Amino acid sequence: MTSIDRLTDLCPPPPAAPSTDWSSTERALGMPLPTDYKQIADAYGPGAFCGFLHLYHPHAPTRWTSLTGPMPATIRTQLHHDRDSGTHPVPHDPRHLFAMGVTDNGEYLFWITESAGAPEKWTIAANEARGPQWYTYGGGLADFLTALLSGRETVPLFPDSLLTQGVFFTPTAPAPTPAPVDTAPQPRTGMTADASDIRAWARANGYDVPDRGRIPVAILEAWEKAGNG
Repeated sequence: MTSIDRLTDLCPPPPAAPSTDWSSTERALGMPLPTDYKQIADAYGPGAFCGFLHLYHPHAPTRWTSLTGPMPATIRTQLHHDRDSGTHPVPHDPRHLFAMGVTDNGEYLFWITESAGAPEKWTIAANEARGPQWYTYGGGLADFLTALLSGRETVPLFPDSLLTQGVFFTPTAPAPTPAPVDTAPQPRTGMTADASDIRAWARANGYDVPDRGRIPVAILEAWEKAGNG
């Protein structure tokens, strides 16, 4: 049984997902992508595992979770700043960290791309949303997700209640065509709008949003879908 088979047995994908022209996507990104990521993206489409973990996807409905949007470059710029300023430790060279997922709490999921031309060797890292802690996993994405969702692997940065409601995937409506690749980083907040405006809007609309740190992706997407941003 392959890694993707184990994952889909554990967490059944939705009936249909958008197809992606991976050759064009990889050419636009300027790098190959791991086979297991492409299989996961083709099987599940955009959405969230356990209502919490969003993998970036070429067909994501908003730029906050788009693999080809500005977030990977924005996050890399922030990591360079954190390392150079001493704000937070960064245990890996930011040049070798490519953001490809985000949680509703604001943790980012990365590929460690030290073997630039060998994506099957890329391993996984995650960083704390509002703190200095990092987590690493010495395998690929499909194996990581299977270990996480089966309870065999615990990520200290993630909530203990992650699997309380069971293992499931919630799809989101895909964009009809992939977003064009955007490698220009946004301001270090990762947003074009002022964070205080988004927090004020979120609270006025009944969302629980932290006073500081990263704004959860669900709130960012709701803000954008409401015609803001």
